[in-house]
Amino acid sequence: MAQDYMAVVKQWLEGDFDQETKMQILELRNNDPAGLEDAFYKNLEFGTGGLRGIMGVGTNRMNKYTVGMATQGLANYILKHVSGDDIKVCISYDSRNNSKLFARITADVFSANGLHVYIFDNIRPTPELSYAIRKVGAIAGVMVTASHNPKEYNDYKAYWNDGAQITSPVDTEIIAEVAKVSDPSLVKFEKGDHCGEVELMGKAMDESYMKDILSLMLSPESCKRHSDLKIVYTPLHGCGVRLVPECLKRLGFTNVYHVMDQDVSDGDFPTVASPNPEEPAAMKMALELADKKGADLVMATDPDADRMGIAVRDNDGKLVQLNGNQTASIMTYYILTRWKELGKIDDTKYICKTVVTSQLLADIAESFGVKCYDVLTGFKYIGEVVRRNEGKGEFICGGEESYGFNVGEFGRDKDAPVACSTIAECAAWAADQGLSLYQLLQRIYKEYGYRKESLVSLVRKGKTGAEEIQQIMADMRQNPPQEICGSKVVKVIDYLEPEKTGLVKSNVLQFFSEAGDIVSVRPSGTEPKIKFYFGAKGDDADAKLEALRAQFIK
Repeated sequence: MAQDYMAVVKQWLEGDFDQETKMQILELRNNDPAGLEDAFYKNLEFGTGGLRGIMGVGTNRMNKYTVGMATQGLANYILKHVSGDDIKVCISYDSRNNSKLFARITADVFSANGLHVYIFDNIRPTPELSYAIRKVGAIAGVMVTASHNPKEYNDYKAYWNDGAQITSPVDTEIIAEVAKVSDPSLVKFEKGDHCGEVELMGKAMDESYMKDILSLMLSPESCKRHSDLKIVYTPLHGCGVRLVPECLKRLGFTNVYHVMDQDVSDGDFPTVASPNPEEPAAMKMALELADKKGADLVMATDPDADRMGIAVRDNDGKLVQLNGNQTASIMTYYILTRWKELGKIDDTKYICKTVVTSQLLADIAESFGVKCYDVLTGFKYIGEVVRRNEGKGEFICGGEESYGFNVGEFGRDKDAPVACSTIAECAAWAADQGLSLYQLLQRIYKEYGYRKESLVSLVRKGKTGAEEIQQIMADMRQNPPQEICGSKVVKVIDYLEPEKTGLVKSNVLQFFSEAGDIVSVRPSGTEPKIKFYFGAKGDDADAKLEALRAQFIK
């Protein structure tokens, strides 16, 4: 292994790479041999979600060369499978360090390959890229972001013409093309005689996107009656600041307070350890401002504004954060209630959720006579269902426990501007009935039964960490638990067996107990983590969650 990676290091030091890159390689060689090995021991893998990794020099890092190679592979695939004189692609990027640079490199390589490039003039949310792909009729799109990951990471998300992230069989075919671009010398970094046009997208696309978002809203009169609802919003230094406050303003809300220090778009995320609305620490400043202003609702979006986290006041007036399952359940219940009141529900309408998301969403859908599709983890699989049902059914909404939600078919990815607008409108609708969002959640539990979920992630970094995660999954397949919280395991689903699940192969295990509790285990596809999803059912669900953690987390 050492000889192999050192040979690659030698190629980079002697090859046609810029001087800054070579100096960084020498710095690693002299001062951080382990870091040098990790940077070069393998190629950064272009997977089904695209390209994600730590930024830096080397074949196992996100840098202009690996981004260029991925783009060349994607361009090669497009040119092999799509004909025409005006093949369009869309590009967007968030506030992360190097996102703008990587987006420009992506645009240059696409253009050098003769593709017609549409690129946003500044940072924009991931869901607006999804929307723009469909709006301009692009064959593909790229979003440069690492979503809610720590600042060291960046990512290259590939989208197809339906506005969703790539899925089978396109994903594996693109992966094969990218793998063929084994060296930066194969990349067309410089534009030639037959380069494609590069066009900027900006305000006009924003206006179209926001207009369509607002067309999805169901209770405009409630928003007018409760326009003074106090809301605190933070983009966590990301691109949500460009559109979320404007959507709330157009809905009629007049008391939207900003966490000013976090309105600053900054890839170092200086006020948070991690810009992840799933983590309580990320919302600390917003919660403090909410207490100062007496706000009823706190909303946070991650750097690329596809995920939303919220906090609401409990019956004692204390701000409490809701998890992704709870927020998705509230919005699903609200939307289906309003659809029923408006006479819009029939047997062609449906919702979606991922297999690790609360069963409560399915229970709610069933009570309204609406079909619920269960899909693998990743919003792209919800987008795949929407594409498959075009012309046959209508997607109402869909969610995942990891704070992703979308409404309607304008975009095909999770959408924080849509979710923020929906939850604010839901708060106004609940207020019409004398309820807070917290009290609405209690009503839902009373009607459908109490469920509680939690997620525990074990971080295992580097090469040895990846091997440890693989071993954990192997051990659980060979020796599955016989009981969960003292209740017999009655069903095991291994998603590596597509012939049994009806879904594409995925490295996920699920264990179901006789009492209705569920444990799901999967390695993250984008981070050095293995995730344990615990779902407990019944009045003693909170106590069960503690027992589940003790049983599975060693």
